[in-house]
Amino acid sequence: MVLYLIKFKREGMGMKKESAATIRAKQYTKNADWFCEFKYEPVEGLGYEEGIHRRDPSSVIKVGDLYYVWYTKSVGEAVGFNTGDPDSKVFPWDQSDVWYATSPDGTTWTERGMAVGRGPKGSYDDRSVFTPEILHHDGKFYLVYQVIEGQYLLRKYENIAMAVAESPEGPWRKLDAPILRPAMNGEWFGDDDNRLTVKHKGDFDSLKVHDPVLFYYNNQFWLYYKGEQKGEEMNFGGRTTKWGVAISDHPEGPYVKSEYNPVTNSGHETLLWHYRGGMAALLSTDGPEKNTIQYAPDGINFEIEAVIKNPPEAAGPFRTEDTDRSPLEGIRWGLCHNVHTKWNHILKFRTVEDYKHYYANKINPEVLWLGKKAKQKKD
Repeated sequence: MVLYLIKFKREGMGMKKESAATIRAKQYTKNADWFCEFKYEPVEGLGYEEGIHRRDPSSVIKVGDLYYVWYTKSVGEAVGFNTGDPDSKVFPWDQSDVWYATSPDGTTWTERGMAVGRGPKGSYDDRSVFTPEILHHDGKFYLVYQVIEGQYLLRKYENIAMAVAESPEGPWRKLDAPILRPAMNGEWFGDDDNRLTVKHKGDFDSLKVHDPVLFYYNNQFWLYYKGEQKGEEMNFGGRTTKWGVAISDHPEGPYVKSEYNPVTNSGHETLLWHYRGGMAALLSTDGPEKNTIQYAPDGINFEIEAVIKNPPEAAGPFRTEDTDRSPLEGIRWGLCHNVHTKWNHILKFRTVEDYKHYYANKINPEVLWLGKKAKQKKD
């Protein structure tokens, strides 16, 4: 009745009719401070190589005169599931180890060797060690990463582990057990190796905990991660993966999952950075809020600040100490991966804010673009 009266009043008074999209648009009042685009370029030393997968680069840190990065490395082609061979490589990140590389400039990299490898048979990480992230805190270096034990199955639980070193060169000391495990609740339907068939799903991270990233935040250690659920479904945003956070007073744990989990409703690989007392995040690939940059002043309650396009996949930004300079300072540049070729490899990304600056200064970007094209043609 109320909607009918409003409609009657508008039409009766000659008010302009509005579509649903126009009405929604009036709620989008935020400015372009968080908006950006991305450009990509190849890197030397970690690029495309036949027979080798390099992927999932960590954040880039600088120690002395060198930049450091850690990443997933594996050899050989993945053949998928149901081959009948329990030792066959099912994914590019299967049968992987964590390697590292150094660079004087962030573009030309030298592969230095293995940082953390798979454990002996029967250990919690004997199948694969992958998707690393790095935290440098109080003179120590903390690597967090995913691990798999035993045969790789679709219903396989996956955990997050940690290794610690006094130097970015190692040696690395693995902890005796994973620091975070999935909820392992919910209930499967039947005995087939099918992760989509369940009696009930359990928590958002009932099957796997993935893509860890560790921060020292508010005098505690905050471990953000992606969760995968038993019986995962798809909605209008695609896959229903979400992020959670677990918190500890000590870097090696124990970590306690936040009662607010999940803290996002979307996102694939985690990408977060400090900003003015809160945490910023770039969510990509999956979910109704994919391809957005979000901010939580308390590290928990994220709100959308910008909608972006073509974000870097599995990005590891350079960890500058000057993140409060601007909203995007924490992702000014870094490394990401390209998994859309036969052999996964690493690229460099950087944020681009030219367009919004043109508009802010009343400069027509079309004129600049045509001018650049004419100059290139002349040259």
